[in-house]
Amino acid sequence: MATVSRDKLKVRGFKRLINSFKYAIEGIIYAFKYEQNLSVHLTAMVIVIIFGFLFKISTAEWLVLFLIIGLVIATELINTSIEATIDLITDKTHPLAKIAKDTAAGAVLIFGMTSIIIGLIIFVPKIMEVLN
Repeated sequence: MATVSRDKLKVRGFKRLINSFKYAIEGIIYAFKYEQNLSVHLTAMVIVIIFGFLFKISTAEWLVLFLIIGLVIATELINTSIEATIDLITDKTHPLAKIAKDTAAGAVLIFGMTSIIIGLIIFVPKIMEVLN
């Protein structure tokens, strides 16, 4: 198979731009269909948004929440792409493949825990206010 320079594949144009959005959306749809953790993140996102409306959070708090939601979902998508790439390269259990998959999953876990802490910082005072 002849190799083609990546530069020759990177021809600019409107059709290429539209296709890049199409492929990105296909990737997101795939992940939502087949990645269980992304469904968990989506459920948490819906709950957080509902709570945001119920507790009338500030514009700054909305900005933080949407940034965190976007980053958690993006991190999960990156994790999915790393796992798929490793699975493409080898179907055997290899210590380096395990490290790549586990550390990518660890990154999602760290970011997910960070987002929970941020959510608690935003919502606990509001919940306490309602309870008092």
